[in-house]
Amino acid sequence: MSDEDDESKAEKSKGAFAALVAEGDWLLIQGEYKKAINSFTTALSLQPGDKKCLVRRSKCYMKIGQFENALKDAEASLQGDKPCFEGLYHKAEALYYMGEFEFALVFYHRARRVRPQVQGVRLGIQKAQEAIENAVGCPSTVKLEVKGDLSFLKEDEEPIAVIENLSKEKRPQTQKISKSDKISKQLLGEFYSDKKFLDNLMKDEDLVKAQTKCGDQLQDIIQSCLTSLDTCTELWIQEKHISPRGRTRPQHKCRDPEPAQFLLKSLDDIDADLTSGNAEGSLRKAEEVMRRVQRWSEREVPNKKELLGSLHSCIGNALFDLGHMDKALEHHQKDLEIAKQCKLRGAMSRALDNLGRTYVSVGKFAQAIECWEKKLPLVGGGLEKAWLFHEIGCCYLELKRHEEARDYGLRSVAVADEIADEKWQINANVLVAQSQLRLGNFESSVTHFERALTHARLQEDDSSMNAIQKALDEVKKYQQQ
Repeated sequence: MSDEDDESKAEKSKGAFAALVAEGDWLLIQGEYKKAINSFTTALSLQPGDKKCLVRRSKCYMKIGQFENALKDAEASLQGDKPCFEGLYHKAEALYYMGEFEFALVFYHRARRVRPQVQGVRLGIQKAQEAIENAVGCPSTVKLEVKGDLSFLKEDEEPIAVIENLSKEKRPQTQKISKSDKISKQLLGEFYSDKKFLDNLMKDEDLVKAQTKCGDQLQDIIQSCLTSLDTCTELWIQEKHISPRGRTRPQHKCRDPEPAQFLLKSLDDIDADLTSGNAEGSLRKAEEVMRRVQRWSEREVPNKKELLGSLHSCIGNALFDLGHMDKALEHHQKDLEIAKQCKLRGAMSRALDNLGRTYVSVGKFAQAIECWEKKLPLVGGGLEKAWLFHEIGCCYLELKRHEEARDYGLRSVAVADEIADEKWQINANVLVAQSQLRLGNFESSVTHFERALTHARLQEDDSSMNAIQKALDEVKKYQQQ
């Protein structure tokens, strides 16, 4: 009887947990973030440590600006062996809004390794890089110190390896539009303080003469940011029908919703659907936004082509998740064409990356190699290089071109050793070992399998250790024959 009572209580608890989570999800969708937090908190009291519940509560905390609580929940969701993409992404977002741009960049890159197709992660990497670039050379705003608890970097990239080689194309400067502070503050909202901060930076003659590691003038970077804010202000003035003196202009006809705000929210929604596994919803929204953007003029959306490229990328990624590879390839190819027309290095890299992944999924390894080898000159950070060398090498291995596979594997090993990334040290050494085995170089194969095994032991990765040990035993048998 007592066992039956225990089972009954467990079932009730399970049902109550599911109901609370469903209630929290509904409140989150409705924008009732504080109420949603209460529901998720009660649910967690029934099932402490539930990853999905922690991630959703973290998202709610982000929405109401409680970034420290959002960070705590995101970190709690990362406990365990299997990486939680949502946890990594929310941790990166929380760190970014707390001003910890360097560490935010680290976790954006971690999230990208788990789900490379998610546009929000790419945007996160871009905005973190831009935030770091905007502060380069200003000791009062950036103080990189190697101290404190850095143990979380043990199994991942070092901050310096991720941050180096930041690049951003210069944009042509345009004349600043004179507006009253009152109107700017009204339209820019929370970005108004950022604009004032940038204006003050421009007054620092010593600062604006400095250069980033890429050789870009800080004055150009700051001016580009100010120009973007001015463009948004002008756009919103036109859309809200407000005159520079603050009087409302008469509306002659109905227009589409404000492009800037509409697009920001839409791209957010598209990524959120793809991240949560709702590829159909993501595709539907992306196609709807695409149709609307195509109706707008260049005046309404100055970066229309760049935006269309991003939407082609979103559609391609959604189609990839749905298994429609031919259509996905078409959209990623269009993204690449636009990136080439507009000379957007970042977008070119993104499109080539996606094309390569899609070709691999359908077994077209030669085409994947062609795309990824074109991407190589566009790659800056060591972590991405280690991954890319490894993926190209694996494609050559599939094509039975073992010497090329070995050479790319060795390049991956070199970069992984340089940035001390144990995961890619394992993967790269295994690739070299497999290539050497196919070439009949048993001694070298054993050496690289043993190196991979050592790194797997350091990471306490049991599954990798077992697989590598089994392969190593097989190679040793060949040696003895």
